[in-house]
Amino acid sequence: MKQIGDSNEDMLALLEAVVGIKNELLYIREYFHPLLKGEIYLSGEQVCEMLHISKRTLQQYRDDGLIPFIKLERKILFRESDIIKVLEDNHTRINKTLP
Repeated sequence: MKQIGDSNEDMLALLEAVVGIKNELLYIREYFHPLLKGEIYLSGEQVCEMLHISKRTLQQYRDDGLIPFIKLERKILFRESDIIKVLEDNHTRINKTLP
């Protein structure tokens, strides 16, 4: 009976599998967030990426009360639905009539 590790090819295949699993887990951790009562909560960094703004601008929006947030101890979270609502409430349509 052949055991794993009897050859270099076996060890390389095993190592590749482990690295592949690690990369998949990192991807899942980065892009998939568990729901809490149907809500997705985002970090400040994720909101900045979503809105294409700086951390300082996000801080100003928070200070001005433009974007709702949740503070747990020292962690600030934003509900994705709140961000979408703010965007929808502030959406302006430009009605131009062509001559």
